[in-house]
Amino acid sequence: MSMPVRILTALDPDWPRPLCDVSPTVGSLHLIGDLDALQPPLIAVVGTRNATDYGVRVTTQLVQTLALAGVSIVSGLARGIDAAAHRAALAVGGRTIAVLGTGVDVPYPAGHRSLHAQIAATGLVLSEMPTGTKAFPGCFPKRNRIIAGLAPVTLVVEAGFKSGAQNTARSALDLGRTVAAVPGPIDAPQSAGTNVLIRDGAQVITCAGDLFALLGLAPPSAERIEQRLEGDERTLWMALAEDAQFVEDLASATDLPLPRTLAAVSALELAGHVTVGLDDRVRRVLPLSR
Repeated sequence: MSMPVRILTALDPDWPRPLCDVSPTVGSLHLIGDLDALQPPLIAVVGTRNATDYGVRVTTQLVQTLALAGVSIVSGLARGIDAAAHRAALAVGGRTIAVLGTGVDVPYPAGHRSLHAQIAATGLVLSEMPTGTKAFPGCFPKRNRIIAGLAPVTLVVEAGFKSGAQNTARSALDLGRTVAAVPGPIDAPQSAGTNVLIRDGAQVITCAGDLFALLGLAPPSAERIEQRLEGDERTLWMALAEDAQFVEDLASATDLPLPRTLAAVSALELAGHVTVGLDDRVRRVLPLSR
């Protein structure tokens, strides 16, 4: 790793103040990249290494919407949901922070060396471990408390009943932070942990709008949404500019087959860009006022 490593302590003016609440105390941080990524708003996004297609899809859509609104995405560089969160933020030019259990210069897993380099170049990689530190027993729970400590909200997308993501959620709860979870199939092991979190009081996330509300932020403007949408989703978004419409009418107005229309509506709804009302009509979600 050729990029310079910076070391911060709690006495440094750039020290992230939310970490002052963390126990055991974080003595110092080693960082590579842009410290501006630590500026609010931030959200932690974590989940299973054994992610399903559903988990990766949901993570990508939620994170991209948040990143476009200027939210920094904090995660742990692990396989599965963590990697999907980092990649989604990078894909739209957003800010992302990778918190490592190894030394800041030791990508883990090794297969994420390229992702590590991308984040270091455009976002921030940090660790409390000295440079050169390899993975060791207990290093990841130590990392998880920092992930939870940096952000006011921790989002768990998929997690087994006993998992690192569950550990991060517990750390967030211990710190008095907000924990949110995406519901999943009750017979899927990857959703066992998230569904239990919801049962025990975690905020239920059904679309990106739920997360904006938790963060106290406005979603991206209509113009910003339009710029990032492509294909069928953009076609439907433009067709909804004047008024709400039934799905069948949208399909007719856009000359899209009904299955493709339904798929695009589902994607837009998950991203928080549209809602389907009790009257079964699809309408744009208007930006929230601050």
